Amino acid sequence: MRTTPPPPPLTLWGETWRYALITLIGAMIVVARYAELPSYPDWLLVVDILVGLASLVALHWRRRYPMTIALVLTAVSVPCISVAGPSLLAFVSVATRRRWREIIPLSLATIAAGLVVSEFDPALRDPLLVSLASNVGLTALVVVWGMYVGSRRELLRTLVDRAETAESEQAARVAQARTAERARIAREMHDVLAHRISMVSLHAGALAYRTDLSPEEIRRSAEIIQSSSHEALVELREVLGVLRDDSGDAAPELPQPSARDIATLIAEARATGMVIDESIKADLDALPVGTGRTAYRVIQESLTNARKHAPHTAVFVGVHGSPGTGIDMAISNPLPLGGTQNGTPGAGLGLVGLAERVHLAGGEFGHRLTPDGRFEIHARLPWPA
Repeated sequence: MRTTPPPPPLTLWGETWRYALITLIGAMIVVARYAELPSYPDWLLVVDILVGLASLVALHWRRRYPMTIALVLTAVSVPCISVAGPSLLAFVSVATRRRWREIIPLSLATIAAGLVVSEFDPALRDPLLVSLASNVGLTALVVVWGMYVGSRRELLRTLVDRAETAESEQAARVAQARTAERARIAREMHDVLAHRISMVSLHAGALAYRTDLSPEEIRRSAEIIQSSSHEALVELREVLGVLRDDSGDAAPELPQPSARDIATLIAEARATGMVIDESIKADLDALPVGTGRTAYRVIQESLTNARKHAPHTAVFVGVHGSPGTGIDMAISNPLPLGGTQNGTPGAGLGLVGLAERVHLAGGEFGHRLTPDGRFEIHARLPWPA
């Protein structure tokens, strides 16, 4: 069974013109009837008008009790012709609901009431077939008009619902985009800062626990700590710059690193004491900017992981590829016996962020522990010809 939703509330103007129209119709019918038969007593005219006014008041509940009001007004319109206008509006109100189980009985009742009026009203002397045809035609016209109004209301309601749904979906998409952007910034901050902070932690730990360092070694470690801290602050400002509505004072900051900075990245890692065996067989300067930045982040995070979890092992960095075939990166290192010894905390999101970044770039990412105890990271990125 189809459930018809409640009609939209009427405005003051909507109620006013409806009442004005049916009052005019009722007044015209009353004038026409009593003008043809002036022998009617005055009290009958007064009663007819009072009943017509009462029917106008009853129309206030036509939406709460549509069938009851319509049937009552239809029955009352037989002796009181002034109720014809209100009865018509009540019939239209029922027809807007577009329920045939209501429309058919009400239509039959309306036709019957019209035939009774035509048969017993002295002012009407039309043949039975003419009265039947006119009543059926008028009833059909009322039904068609009411169903049209109901269909139009449902169409407008559907359009409003679709607009509200589209607006809510758009708001949800905006919220998802904001969440994704914040997650991307969090990964970016992790990639940028973890590399620098791990070097600071490594050298600070050496200064704290090594008592046999020479003044030159202490000075050199302090310089690395100062340099790494400064670069971490600079890169932090670069990442947080995307949160600003305008560039502001972020304009003079350096751009994000690219593939051409991989050699510098490896050199800096070696300067911290890491043992790195590299094999780069690709023209990194020719890589697209986005692909180059992703490749830099993959190697940076891999070296950071090796420094955190295997600080005294040799790391292999392999990069090879060419335009049209893609670029492959392989970073591996043996895991130390007895587990990791570095106390630098990790968020556990580095590899997750790398995988997401590589996948967003259209590449493939994976990591595994080999049977011989080596931890390997492999990434492949597209490189258009």
